Amino acid sequence: MKRIAIVCAVAVAGLAAGAGPAGATNECRGLQVCVRVAGPWVVVPVGLATPRTPAQYQLTCPRGFIVAGLDAELSDRAIDIDFLGLLGSPVNPGTTTTRSAVFRGVFTGASTRAPTFRPHIGCIPAAGGGSGPVPYRLPAAFPPGQPTIRRVRTVQVRAGVSRAFASCGPGERLISGWHAVGFYTAAAPSAELIRSVTTVRTVRGGRIEVRVRAGAAVRGVRAVVQVGAVCGGGS
Repeated sequence: MKRIAIVCAVAVAGLAAGAGPAGATNECRGLQVCVRVAGPWVVVPVGLATPRTPAQYQLTCPRGFIVAGLDAELSDRAIDIDFLGLLGSPVNPGTTTTRSAVFRGVFTGASTRAPTFRPHIGCIPAAGGGSGPVPYRLPAAFPPGQPTIRRVRTVQVRAGVSRAFASCGPGERLISGWHAVGFYTAAAPSAELIRSVTTVRTVRGGRIEVRVRAGAAVRGVRAVVQVGAVCGGGS
């Protein structure tokens, strides 16, 4: 997979003349048929050590749709955000993107704050791709494929202690994992709300496990933790 800036992805999705209303997100800009999907406010780690730890969050289109546009809202300008795209030509929905998009946010500031981002995707009906020039490749080389598969679970966080996990399927190998905490709030969550949820991630028995401890501040708020396992065994 290749790191591709979100602003480029939105341009690929189709730019339209003029700007949208103030405060509006642009994941469907220039798309005639588009279903908007918004994620929660995802908490970004604030550790100042090098390398910085990113937050990852996967958003998925409804069945029969693929990602054609992306956008995000940031609670802090010091968040650097991108998404994982596939290699291929041309850079297009269905080639660069699939039904899901994985966003990555990294805090680049110099002081600890409470940074969060809210990812957005615009989904269009899936359609067959066109043909293009016949590619040239050395006989001993292989084209880029999808050797990893992401197994993702998103569970609701409640006050108290709970666990969430993600694991690979039969015949797959665990390569790495991630987790993220998110809050479905109208505005960016407060530092107090963010601090009320703490997590510890471990690898146990070939799966990614996350221990979640949540305080009373999450009562009345839709809070989630997403756990992801990156598994080998794709094609």
